[in-house]
Amino acid sequence: MTQILELQFETAAGKTTMIAIDAPKSKVTAEEIRQVMKTIIAKNVFDGQASTLVKMSGARIVDRQVTELELGIE
Repeated sequence: MTQILELQFETAAGKTTMIAIDAPKSKVTAEEIRQVMKTIIAKNVFDGQASTLVKMSGARIVDRQVTELELGIE
């Protein structure tokens, strides 16, 4: 099973954007996530096409399970 931590932000343009982090540490806390998101906003580390990040709008951990199928292809 693969996990992805999705950090959701509101931009200065009023849109929502997301930063996805593969394989977050197990037992990451809401406070740790809040602090990272505050730092990202304060340091303005991502300022590009999506506009400046101005506000936290959410976070979630997504679990994904992939099952490869054997098709006998050479």
